[in-house]
Amino acid sequence: MQKLISYPLSVIYYLFFFLTLIIFHPIQWFCFNVFGYQAHKKSVDALQFCLMRCANILGTRFTFTNTYNIDTNQPLIIVANHQSLHDIYPITWYMRKHHPKFISKIELGKGIPSVSYNLRHGGAALIDRKNPRQSLPALMKFGEYIETNNRTAVIFPEGTRSKNGEPKPFQTKGLEILFKKIPSAVVVPITINNSWKMLKYGKFPMGLGTHITFTVHKPLKVSTFVNKEELLNSIETTIKNNINY
Repeated sequence: MQKLISYPLSVIYYLFFFLTLIIFHPIQWFCFNVFGYQAHKKSVDALQFCLMRCANILGTRFTFTNTYNIDTNQPLIIVANHQSLHDIYPITWYMRKHHPKFISKIELGKGIPSVSYNLRHGGAALIDRKNPRQSLPALMKFGEYIETNNRTAVIFPEGTRSKNGEPKPFQTKGLEILFKKIPSAVVVPITINNSWKMLKYGKFPMGLGTHITFTVHKPLKVSTFVNKEELLNSIETTIKNNINY
């Protein structure tokens, strides 16, 4: 019965979702080209809020638990498990004071209203996973940007999304580069639960009544770890031990 109900609700959801992306594309362009970075960021923040409201059509709820007072005047590296695209806009919204910037595959830099524009102009790193000659310099430049401007790098070390919530092994090369290029960063591990259920039937229809949770764990200062492998292991263990699957 729930799957049957999800068909018409999914149509309504996708209508509002894509309409939101289309509306915010020229808004982003205007803010960026007329008023600059800060105005563009506010338009992107508003976009994330609206995307969350679109998800509410499906009965989706979001809970973001953060018991730590994280200084905004420092670079951060957010490390999280990855379950669906519905991980992205809540992190951007709830961590908006920290200016989150994502590492994304280069294909997303074209063709998607609002999303592609923000990736190209908002400070993200667009990498070609099949081409180390492109991806490594892009990551290094991204890390330098985060360090210089006290922004936040967001990375999903699994590389691909988990379709059933079960975590995949972390690929550490990207994190190792970020640690070198953002030496003053604080790492913020985040565990995401249940966002995969939004796509439990595939892209259509959508899952209904999903409660997506984000749990922020104790921040870790990169400079306090001489052995970066110890830091990597601590991050991965903390995140995975709190995944429910």
